Amino acid sequence: MSDSAYQILALVIYFAAMIGIGLYAYRRTSDHEEYMLAGRQLPPGVAALSAGASDMSGWLMMGLPGAIYMAGLIEGWIAVGLTLGAYLNWLIVAPRLRAYTEVAGNSITIPSFFENRLKDSTRMLRVVSGAIILVFFVFYVNSMMVAGGVFFESAFGTSYTTGLLLVAGVTMAYTLIGGFLGASLTDVVQGLLMMAALVVVPVMVIVYLGGIGPTIEAINDVDPTRLSPFGGEGLNGLTVLAVVSALAWGLGYFGQPHIIIRFMAMRDAASAKPARRIGIGWMAISLIGAVVTGLVGLAYFNQESVELSDPETVTLALSQIFFHPLIGGFVLSAVLAAIMSTISSQLVVSSSALVEDLYRTFTTRTPSQKLLLRMGQLSVLGVSVVALLLSLNPSDTILALVAFAWAGFGAAFGPAILLALFWRGLTTWGVLSGMVVGAAGVFLWDAFGPDEVYEIIPGFLAHVIVAVVVSKLTATPNAEIEREFDDAAELAARKVQRAKAQ
Repeated sequence: MSDSAYQILALVIYFAAMIGIGLYAYRRTSDHEEYMLAGRQLPPGVAALSAGASDMSGWLMMGLPGAIYMAGLIEGWIAVGLTLGAYLNWLIVAPRLRAYTEVAGNSITIPSFFENRLKDSTRMLRVVSGAIILVFFVFYVNSMMVAGGVFFESAFGTSYTTGLLLVAGVTMAYTLIGGFLGASLTDVVQGLLMMAALVVVPVMVIVYLGGIGPTIEAINDVDPTRLSPFGGEGLNGLTVLAVVSALAWGLGYFGQPHIIIRFMAMRDAASAKPARRIGIGWMAISLIGAVVTGLVGLAYFNQESVELSDPETVTLALSQIFFHPLIGGFVLSAVLAAIMSTISSQLVVSSSALVEDLYRTFTTRTPSQKLLLRMGQLSVLGVSVVALLLSLNPSDTILALVAFAWAGFGAAFGPAILLALFWRGLTTWGVLSGMVVGAAGVFLWDAFGPDEVYEIIPGFLAHVIVAVVVSKLTATPNAEIEREFDDAAELAARKVQRAKAQ
């Protein structure tokens, strides 16, 4: 068999496995809540790996190694910020959110949680937050489909459209039939595949170069500052801002719907502790592997006097050099896994926004569980088709918007989640005004603010200030809100204490 035939075989096996998992999840999904939230029965390991895989996307496999290859460890501060943010998210948000969404009307989406938590009779909070989620995720899904099309075009020489249709078709198939459980289970396989690739590839290169010492020497031969986390200019005011802005990526975790919905789907609040250990362990290994891959790629290609035309393909290039074509094909599958895991998670959240937060808000009848299940599946199909049509002619404007969507979600929802969970004085108008100001702040800063400061910082701070001030101005006593706030805190604490005792 030719090299390309082995690679295609690996991809066929990967695609078949994903669809098979989707069919398995379909047989275990019987109603709307199971389709949207897996019946709140995700084991800790599945919740952890699913959150990690749906979070990282192609940035982990291509973007980060490429940035390290080009500039060195100075580009690693974002990875540090993300790890800190993810750890705090699991530590303080996960157990409380799991308990509070159960107490507050058994909420199965973020917008429904806001509405139930604050007893918003106007439905504005649910509609506005659902619309924000839907709009941003259409563009997010679009960007991942574009990435899939470009990947096939560069890796296999296929047309962009062929690659786009393959990625969109397979991801849509297993998400459509398997729902949240299908997306979560495939995320587990995809996450493990990504981690394995990011461990094995750099190890093979280091062995080839003669060990850790010779590898470090080879990197220093290129540029000694590549191994400095501050680059070669010293820790001046500009680099302090750059470090702070990179670390601020961690703030985005508190507001990413496709990540925090995994907390709501866990079996109980006590699952957060083992899930945190698994998730942060996976994340640390994968991020370190991505960083080391970029560095050893720099050492290898410089030693071989080879110029890499596209630094973001360093992981792919090394895998094709050091592995049998079949194994190299599975590394290519790992890159696709990073892309597809994000698409599937975002399709499910977009579907929930359409069905739970928009349709059920405006309908005057009580739909059956079977009807809601079918509507959820149709919503996945609809969002996929819209994103696919946008992807046929990719726009720089769309891709530029998606580039700061992480900041947009983080500033629009992050402070609202934290305040809703830990401050009993929050009001509906406080959340609404904070979300609008946070999202607008990201857009305005991106357009007019200095590039040295990541736009999530001003957006996040503005949201907190406005939400607190407006809440104090509009606060009215509500015994039910007070009772649920205390009940959620007690439930989370009781579950965590029980987990410690076991």
